[in-house]
Amino acid sequence: MSYSLQKMTEQAAREILSWTFLPPYDLYNSEVSEEALQEFAENPYYTLYKEGEVVGFYCTGYAAQVPIGYFFQAYPEGYLDIGLGMRPDLTGQGQGPGFLKFIIDSLEMNQPLRLTVAAFNKRAIALYEKFGFRKIFAFTNANDVEFLVMTREG
Repeated sequence: MSYSLQKMTEQAAREILSWTFLPPYDLYNSEVSEEALQEFAENPYYTLYKEGEVVGFYCTGYAAQVPIGYFFQAYPEGYLDIGLGMRPDLTGQGQGPGFLKFIIDSLEMNQPLRLTVAAFNKRAIALYEKFGFRKIFAFTNANDVEFLVMTREG
């Protein structure tokens, strides 16, 4: 069965915010809060389903950027930023290519794509490179986490 897509609902946002990733991926852990729910509600977030279950999400635009990247001029105009996440128990099982292909195919693109990923996330970086993304910039946040900015033309 393939993926389906829906605009993020509060119920899906609450489920996604409760996901728990193991180290070193725990950087992606969140908690259900009014601020986090507002972020999901006010920005272009979408839920991916498979067989009726929430399996992931993606967002576009400003919501997909790491805010401190602005201090490094990491986000020049001309790209569609995407951010994505897969349910923790599904990662590392070879599902990434189908997941990312579905997301890319669902986008209405008239510009190149850009994403930001933690440099330690080697699995994600390898997947993005298979889809034609190339590292163009790196910056480090206040917690000494390095992020890579990757782009894909056309």
